[in-house]
Amino acid sequence: MAEILLGGARGKTVAMDAGMANRHGIISGATGSGKTVTLQILAEGFSRIGVPVFMADVKGDLSGIAAPGSESPKIAQRLNESGISGFLPREYPSIFWDIFARNGHPVRATISDLGPLLLGSLLELNDAQSGNLYSAFKIADTHGLLLLDLKDLRSLLTFMNENGRELKAEYGNFSPASLATIQRQLLVLEQQGAESFFGEPALQLTDLMQTDFSGNGVISLLDATDLVSKSPRLYATFLLWLLSEIYEGLPEIGDPDRPKLVLFFDEAHLLFDRGPRPLLDKIEQVVRLVRSKGVGIYFITQSPLDIPEEILGQLGLRIQHVLRAFTPKDRKTVATVAETFRDNPEIDTRQCITELAIGEALVSTLDTKGMPTPVQRILIRPPESRIGPLDPQQRTQRIIRSPVHGRYDTAIDRESAYELLKQRADTADGTPQSPRPDRTSRGNRQSIGEALVKSAARSIGSQIGRQLIRGIMGSLLGGNGRRR
Repeated sequence: MAEILLGGARGKTVAMDAGMANRHGIISGATGSGKTVTLQILAEGFSRIGVPVFMADVKGDLSGIAAPGSESPKIAQRLNESGISGFLPREYPSIFWDIFARNGHPVRATISDLGPLLLGSLLELNDAQSGNLYSAFKIADTHGLLLLDLKDLRSLLTFMNENGRELKAEYGNFSPASLATIQRQLLVLEQQGAESFFGEPALQLTDLMQTDFSGNGVISLLDATDLVSKSPRLYATFLLWLLSEIYEGLPEIGDPDRPKLVLFFDEAHLLFDRGPRPLLDKIEQVVRLVRSKGVGIYFITQSPLDIPEEILGQLGLRIQHVLRAFTPKDRKTVATVAETFRDNPEIDTRQCITELAIGEALVSTLDTKGMPTPVQRILIRPPESRIGPLDPQQRTQRIIRSPVHGRYDTAIDRESAYELLKQRADTADGTPQSPRPDRTSRGNRQSIGEALVKSAARSIGSQIGRQLIRGIMGSLLGGNGRRR
């Protein structure tokens, strides 16, 4: 039975059964309480047993996982106090990613892959505006217009505004005000640097699910330092898109002896802030159902109450670092959090939560029958990799040696909605058409024919009045999933 060693105290160690790791988990605690180190040791543990890991580096200090740590008197003391032996400084195989393509390989998704539900949430559209966005996706599907990047969507919205009278019979009225609002929101998104995220070649799941020659799971690190500060909604949207891609792209495998993939979502409250109710409902469903795909999801946040109750109840591993209780509201939060643990007669859980030292935590895992174990107060084990970031030169060297080096570096701009609508406009004006790009250029994605097959497969409902649903809603409401 594979285990993930968490830490220990008073000569007794605490570990998580890897067979229960797809039951998800949470790491919570106040700022500076040690959550980042806990995240690091969990990622190390999964990598050691051959499980690939994806995690977001929000603070910029997790890149040290790609370099060996060092022994020190402080680490020796922690090992002695926690009853852990066999500490061996080592580095872990890592791939660096960055939506802005500055500190890692570029990360992209197409507008079509994101779909109207996630895109509408990202743009903070109201119901009327979202309705127009859904119409845009339906028109693109019907007319074979690929929506790959922002200029494709802008061109389509302009086309809808200029041809609303002709399109009205089949698609209903379009509000010029709503279309203009969507256009403005796209400009805001572009100013936040999001334009680099939309396009091709899009990220492939297989590149997040690798092992090295020694059988260690490769750790994929998304540099999210600027992303969270400049565009937190884009950060949340990317994570939700990734989750939906994983749910749609992986087969059912039941309960394996260890996960096929583990995801760590830092600043988890951003996933649920101001999201429309339909989206939140689908997130809850996916979190519940993705377990059967052999995927574990771990949320990192300051308070467990940042997570919706429906999701919180599904989390098997609970690691709680110190919480502050300076106000009546804080004390109420502490009391509520204490009630989420299974009682241990030797521990006053409510009191302990406010007394934990840095690097100390209350922990509850699942036993082999899937039952929560009584809460334990432990010292989190020290990481074997470096605590703190790599320097820029070390990061660059690892990016160059990466197994995906060169695969995503150059953007591909295939013929899509922008080019086709421009050709239509040029023809209407009597302007000679520019030569069409070679349609045989495939890059790392599907051809136009395959894209249309994918589009048709993901449409649902009757032929009359059907509604196109992509992304998270696609699989859950009857779509046939993505065809890669």
